[in-house]
Amino acid sequence: MTNHTDPASATPGEIESMTTTVYFATNRLVTNAKDPQNGYPATMVPPLEPDAMTYGVATVDQIDIPANNAGVIKNITNVTKGGFSKQAQARISKPGSNLLIFVHGFDNSFSAGITRAAFNREWLAASGLPGSDTTVVAFSWPSLGKLLGFPILWSDYKADQLMARNSGPAMMTFLSRIQPALEAAAKDDGARCTLLAHSMGNLVLEAGLENWFLHGNGPSVIFNLAVLAAADCRYDTFDQPPTAGLKGLTSLADRTAIYYSTADQVLHLSTVVNLGAKRLGQDGPHNRADPIEFPPAQFGMHDCSDVRDYDFDPASSHQYYRMSPTVRASIASEMAGTAAVAV
Repeated sequence: MTNHTDPASATPGEIESMTTTVYFATNRLVTNAKDPQNGYPATMVPPLEPDAMTYGVATVDQIDIPANNAGVIKNITNVTKGGFSKQAQARISKPGSNLLIFVHGFDNSFSAGITRAAFNREWLAASGLPGSDTTVVAFSWPSLGKLLGFPILWSDYKADQLMARNSGPAMMTFLSRIQPALEAAAKDDGARCTLLAHSMGNLVLEAGLENWFLHGNGPSVIFNLAVLAAADCRYDTFDQPPTAGLKGLTSLADRTAIYYSTADQVLHLSTVVNLGAKRLGQDGPHNRADPIEFPPAQFGMHDCSDVRDYDFDPASSHQYYRMSPTVRASIASEMAGTAAVAV
């Protein structure tokens, strides 16, 4: 159960007591499922052993939206291998709210990725817009686990990039295992599902979609909305066939909202490390202004380059999707299915 305190009406101390449940799946090789700090190292479950993936339920508290504090993991329960427990599966299948699937970016530990998922759930719900109150499910891939800062060690970046690409089969497995629950939630509760991928989480998604189609899975709308925020993958990813980029997302999502910023300093450095290959999160996709290639009814393009309504610096410039009130409002309005708030 998620207990949500509205920051606008909270008295001092109430926001810190906010508690959120996060259902999670991970292809980390778990050594101690009860220890969120040290039991989920940056080691990958063998890609050909999907039943070795770990699923569970985490409780996160001490979330503080105004302070951009994602909180801490209080406990982890319902830990199983190969799929969610019957109890967790039942809860996701009948959530009593909409659903949010979150894929974190690089430089995140397991604990950081899970608390960030909880934080995202809370700031979206705090918008008060229809559809923004969700049950959240996170996919955690084996990033090395350091919170993003400067200077960035590019050996760590390249290690994470390799992990992200190689997490494609696990992402495909996660989608296939959760798909029945999402379909049941849509049928029985009328629940809408939003996918939110940040930074290198978009590369994990890209690799997952490639594996989805390469393994014979066909078009099947899983998400009502896919939000791609500060995406650290090639800007021409939508130019590729479904088995080589994000083009396949158009077969799995009714609508895709892309958030990008030319002021994103992390992606500027990523371009250098990737030998000049421009990133999707810098200036949007190739040919983004073409209404034939990107129909406005199916795609939302959101330029966040001039947003400065948060504590802007080289590291935070990559985190505007969760730190900027303006961008938060835009994402929430996309989820509500209304005309998106202008960025």
